[in-house]
Amino acid sequence: MQVGYHDILRVWTEADAVPEIEHAWLFDHLMPIGGDPGGPAHEGWTLLSALAARTRRLRLGVLVTSNRFRPPAVLARIAATVDSVAEGRLDFGIGAGSRPGHPLARREYEAHGLPYHGFTRSVSALDEACTVIRRLWAEDEPFDFEGEHIRLAGAFCNPKPVQRPGPPVVIGGRSSALLRVAARHADVWNVPGGDIEDVAARSALLDRHCAEIGRDPATLTRSIHLPVSYERPESTRKAVGEAVDAGFTHVVLGLPAPFPEGVARWVADELVSRAPAPSALS
Repeated sequence: MQVGYHDILRVWTEADAVPEIEHAWLFDHLMPIGGDPGGPAHEGWTLLSALAARTRRLRLGVLVTSNRFRPPAVLARIAATVDSVAEGRLDFGIGAGSRPGHPLARREYEAHGLPYHGFTRSVSALDEACTVIRRLWAEDEPFDFEGEHIRLAGAFCNPKPVQRPGPPVVIGGRSSALLRVAARHADVWNVPGGDIEDVAARSALLDRHCAEIGRDPATLTRSIHLPVSYERPESTRKAVGEAVDAGFTHVVLGLPAPFPEGVARWVADELVSRAPAPSALS
């Protein structure tokens, strides 16, 4: 949001040539949720497909897709298309959608004629969506699905994603109910940073949810989104160190617009190389 396509393309193509940066991400809002409420906000999956065609190395995704915006079977096909364009570099991010307490996020539903249900219902719908999407990617024969929120007849997805049985699934959020969904479906769990003690407690709760269903918590990568300060990089490095110490092995560094010239190289030199080294920085 609040940035043009060519500025985003500049940063992504630069990052594609910086090996210290492993992933690149967009977000999924239809209107700005910060800054000028009338400013630009690109549709995430359309933009992701364009950037996939202009990059060669970076893994890429939307952090995270709102399950409220698109029917899950349509989203499965969109993701399969982007994975094809990216030649198997998609990480599939998805979440329940914004809570009603965020007025700038809430207005995008009303402005686009989208229904807005309570958070309990949206988490339940996310659980079904993850089941349906994985089946569409993996199964070769059409199938029917009759759920509480999703009903499909003769559903299939062709072409399949390049990655089989499908791209890694990244589920974002922090509520206990959503963490149960992550324990069942996610390869990666992402949470916004901030209070590191609270984030660590959420990670411990995710461990317990995994144990309840017999899943090894170590099979679920912990990912955290941290804002970048251009003026005070030491504060960002400190936050990265705290996250690594708390067990987060994938760190997503959020760059505020406007993007300085050479910002991807600056991130590698000032943040990645001078911070404790997790397994991936984005």
